[in-house]
Amino acid sequence: MSAIHKTKDNSAKMILGEPELFVEFLQGFIPVDIFKNISPSDIEDVTDRFVSLLSEQKDGDTVKRINLKDGSPLFVIAIVEHESKVNFRASYKMLLYYALILNEYEKEINKDTKITHTKDFKYPPILPIVFYDGEAEWTSETNFLHKTEMGDIFHKYIPKFEYELVSLRDYSFADLAEFGNILSLFMMIDKVRTAEGLRELGNLPKDQMEKLSNMNIPPHLKELLLKVTTALLQKINVPQEEIDVIVEKIDERGVSEMLALEDYDVQETRRQARAEVEAMLKFTAKSLLDRGNTLMDIADIIGISECKVTELLQEPA
Repeated sequence: MSAIHKTKDNSAKMILGEPELFVEFLQGFIPVDIFKNISPSDIEDVTDRFVSLLSEQKDGDTVKRINLKDGSPLFVIAIVEHESKVNFRASYKMLLYYALILNEYEKEINKDTKITHTKDFKYPPILPIVFYDGEAEWTSETNFLHKTEMGDIFHKYIPKFEYELVSLRDYSFADLAEFGNILSLFMMIDKVRTAEGLRELGNLPKDQMEKLSNMNIPPHLKELLLKVTTALLQKINVPQEEIDVIVEKIDERGVSEMLALEDYDVQETRRQARAEVEAMLKFTAKSLLDRGNTLMDIADIIGISECKVTELLQEPA
């Protein structure tokens, strides 16, 4: 497998972009029974229809249309917030998405007949979600009514919708592991922010570790797992060449190798890498010397100083 290099996408966006994981997200975090009966094939990503119309959109915004079993549509707005600074304009941004979605929906269903002009017509439901994976507490108001001046006086005339907040900081690694699905694994990876977080991940109870390690992950989700792990390692400033090695091991050996990252020590890994390079240079220098090359020749061939060549050749075998 070729190495997966730096990605500009945040982990949460990649996770929610997969229909299977989006279904598990709704079923696990949103307390609405109707989601128990949806499947990945019911989900249509319609983000591109709206983000270009909204000047405030971010890379983490996503809009899904869910075609329910009875044929009726349901829209989900999922805004990913992963900055350390809380977005206090989230409810206003949701209001903008609401207007765009309903406007586009009207255009779509009114092509053949002005059905929205009839008495019995009803607009489709829209579920607004903020998924927050930052470290600070989310203190932004979730109800647009409470973001409006004199809301107590004019509450009758102000939109009262409230977005659902899913804050990853409210869930421990053990809490996420309890979900027992593929999404829980991805969420735990997204939750890691430091090398200490890796060690905390590795302290899960043995039965949870075994369950996660034995998960059967489809190939396309395994590829996503490698990308999300790459993003994690970049986040904790692991050099790309080391990331490539780690990702290759996970690709070959599976989830158990990823969960073993709690034992990953950046300094030790770098020390081992330096030792391997040193051993290779020493072997090459000795071979060239045995063939009659001078110290100057050897230094020129392998691209190091004569002093370094001398130092290598003087080291004990």
